[in-house]
Amino acid sequence: PMPKSIWIFQHRREVVAKGEAGATWYCGWYDASGKRHSESCGKGSAGRNRAEKRQRRLQAELDMGVYRAPTKTLWTEFVEQFERDVLPGLEPTTRRAYLEALKTFARHTGVTRIESIDNRMIDAFVARRRNDPGKKAGATVSPATVAKDLRLLKAALGRAVDWRYLETLPKFRSVRQAEKIPRFVTDEDFGVLYTKACPLARHPAEPGQTYKAEDWWKALIVAAFMTGLRIKELMALRLEDIDFERGTVITRAGDNKGKRDAMLPLHPVVVEHLQRLGTEQDRPLAWPLHERTLWAEWGRIQRAAGIHLPCSARHEHTDACHVYGFHDFRRAFATHNAPNLTPEALQRLMQHRSYRTTLGYINLANQVNQAAGNYVVPEVLTRASRRGDEATPPNPD
Repeated sequence: PMPKSIWIFQHRREVVAKGEAGATWYCGWYDASGKRHSESCGKGSAGRNRAEKRQRRLQAELDMGVYRAPTKTLWTEFVEQFERDVLPGLEPTTRRAYLEALKTFARHTGVTRIESIDNRMIDAFVARRRNDPGKKAGATVSPATVAKDLRLLKAALGRAVDWRYLETLPKFRSVRQAEKIPRFVTDEDFGVLYTKACPLARHPAEPGQTYKAEDWWKALIVAAFMTGLRIKELMALRLEDIDFERGTVITRAGDNKGKRDAMLPLHPVVVEHLQRLGTEQDRPLAWPLHERTLWAEWGRIQRAAGIHLPCSARHEHTDACHVYGFHDFRRAFATHNAPNLTPEALQRLMQHRSYRTTLGYINLANQVNQAAGNYVVPEVLTRASRRGDEATPPNPD
């Protein structure tokens, strides 16, 4: 159906009672069937501007032949369609996160029809979500959790706009989060992990296994440090996709975050460590138990080797605060190699779809790799340093 005429107006009774500045502006129109529609656009000059903008947009849709009459779609209907048409193409963990975010939004807002979602409803959701209880007694959910819900909700409502259930996407204001110190595995700590932590590690024995647990852990952290692959991508690598002679590996679309096959180079040191694992296992770096047991063992051997990393004083400390995560190897790969690679090459190796993601790693590398020796030192301190050197007698050894 196409609108026959479009106009803006205020209700006379409301103008008499509140004055023109206090009365609400509307955009009204008739569709081709003769049904009248109206849309509230707000009060005062701002409301009039929005009404005129809506009028122009409706007229443009009419002229282009893309007008669609407003629908009254139930929120539950939208969620069912989103679950049916969008979620099947995502990872199971991502699907669960979307459904949980949509469920939480409905619980806090009581939304019944999707067209009722506006900026005020989003702001109210954020305010209520902040007060939800956290995992620990007496705590509330973290700002990062609220920000995650907003990212997922924004993406879902973007589909609602595409499907023309919503006229425009509501405004999502960013949730302020505490800045975290970027963490990556340093060369020195890698040496500790390799020489002290790995010999202490355990690995569940599998049929036909000929290697020691130490060899498996060393192969895992060397591959993580020198390829930049995500931990789940490493554990999913198939023996048939590793070319030991050419020094290459293929990550399959079903196993990586980018959802596309990619061939990546392997350093000879990585090849050497993978060869030590033999050819009995189809996935040489797979962990046969639940992944939580892998994280637990990784933390245990780090603490046993003396790894204790600094953590923000305002942070509520946990056992995971003071040890490395597997993703810190990925940051280390980017940080150490960014100065020697073009941005395009680094993006390909990191398998980022967006260059903006790669740029974040490059900026981190630039911050970290700034030589402290290049900092300006006041002359008075330079002279004092020279006097100290002159006063220090040479070591007789």
